[in-house]
Amino acid sequence: MNDDAMDLRARTKQATREAIGQAALRLAIERGPHGLALVRVHDIATAAGVSPRTYNNYFSSREEAICAFQADQSRRAGQALRSRPAGEPLDQAVTAAVIGLYTDPEPDKAGLRMIMMTPELEGEALKAFSMAEGPLAEAIAARTGTDLARDVYPAVMAAAVTGAVRVAGRHWLESGTTESFAAVLRRTLACVFSTAPPAASVPPAPPGARGDL
Repeated sequence: MNDDAMDLRARTKQATREAIGQAALRLAIERGPHGLALVRVHDIATAAGVSPRTYNNYFSSREEAICAFQADQSRRAGQALRSRPAGEPLDQAVTAAVIGLYTDPEPDKAGLRMIMMTPELEGEALKAFSMAEGPLAEAIAARTGTDLARDVYPAVMAAAVTGAVRVAGRHWLESGTTESFAAVLRRTLACVFSTAPPAASVPPAPPGARGDL
């Protein structure tokens, strides 16, 4: 199979995944929090224009399907940071990458409220947003010259950034909030970068390497 065929197959699979996820979320919103249990695999598959078997090839639960868009966004977090200019300061690079990732397009309030405020979806929502941590930590380590095997800074910062995204979402959903999600997210991310990153770590020199007698 050539590269073009592989790319087409990947795009087709992603389009199917997105169609199923959108159908699942739309049905969940229509049924409301108390009707979530009434959203069946058959209903989601029919709304997405696929068979129940195809649905099962992509998702293991309706909660996973409903949170699919957030999970897909989070998986792209590391690449979003890596795409920023190399000389850009870490706080500016992460802020720009995260805001671009999570606000283009701006979240649908009804959908985000369903995902973040429904007990049955809470665990899956946390899992979806947390998927950004690993790729983001790797990108932060590459940008700061730190080593994930020894330095905790990249992983701590990645966890703090994903936490800031969740806090921004909850605040944005509060009654009376008129700010854009991007503005709220920028404020929560500013709290993360109140300290400068550490200097790049240097591996300890082996015994005798410094002329020790």
